[in-house]
Amino acid sequence: MKLELKGIQKSFGEKKVLQDISFSAEGGGAFGLLGRNGAGKTTTIRILMGVFPPDEGEVVFDGSPIGPAPSGMGYLPEERGLYPKKKILDQLVYFARLKGMGRQDAVRAVNNWLERLDMTEYRSKRLDTLSKGNQQKIQLITALAHDPQVIILDEPFSGLDPVNAMLLKDVVKEEIARGKILLFSSHQMNYIEEFCDRIAILNQGRIALQGSLHDIRRNYVRDRLVVHAECREKIMADLGDCCTSGEKGELLIRLDSPEDKQRMMRLLTEKYNLDGIRVFEPSLNDIFVEYAGGPES
Repeated sequence: MKLELKGIQKSFGEKKVLQDISFSAEGGGAFGLLGRNGAGKTTTIRILMGVFPPDEGEVVFDGSPIGPAPSGMGYLPEERGLYPKKKILDQLVYFARLKGMGRQDAVRAVNNWLERLDMTEYRSKRLDTLSKGNQQKIQLITALAHDPQVIILDEPFSGLDPVNAMLLKDVVKEEIARGKILLFSSHQMNYIEEFCDRIAILNQGRIALQGSLHDIRRNYVRDRLVVHAECREKIMADLGDCCTSGEKGELLIRLDSPEDKQRMMRLLTEKYNLDGIRVFEPSLNDIFVEYAGGPES
């Protein structure tokens, strides 16, 4: 399976919100759609979901343009959209039937997911009696019960404790293993790093960077070393301005050129008692800060 956005343009009045957005995501993998608030992520997702059409461009699934309200997509929104006073089973079945399922199939699928997410005991309760984390799990079922081919998760780990976060991780891995296309939108970079092999970073309605996360990291200039040592103060005093302290107590040593790394690593290991040394590789958070733009307005 392959999902493609081709040359998407969208304006609201005089404001250009999306400008030439193109990327693709394939089955059996997760794609990270990143950006600061206002960068265009939500508009992109709404076009994917058929909420409104693009001004130009198209969304294509396996070579065919996607029409409005595609039933083969499941969406977990950042803001919950369920009915707080309604019984959980009733509204989950209702949403599954809106996606084209017959009643018996919808009841069966919803009950299976309630069991999978340890929520069976709440099936007859009202949504507003549940904790924030359990409400998030119920919202997740609305995205998954109809067995969609494309699953869009917007801040899926919001409000989850570590146990429920681990449960959701397992579900995500299972859906990827089944060949589904997963599209993540999140500011929690650790989850993007864990699941996504490809990313796109939006900045003011344009794609500032996209591609394989592995390749993006490898293409960074490799002109810094990360050093762990007890004698960090001595190293800093000896090396001067080229050596700075990192957030976790490590030392960052900037080289004159990437070709100096082997020489500098040999010099450091011979002169100091080091606990570890490696070439610096940027985290996704580092990459995001660089490409996502300045302060939000």
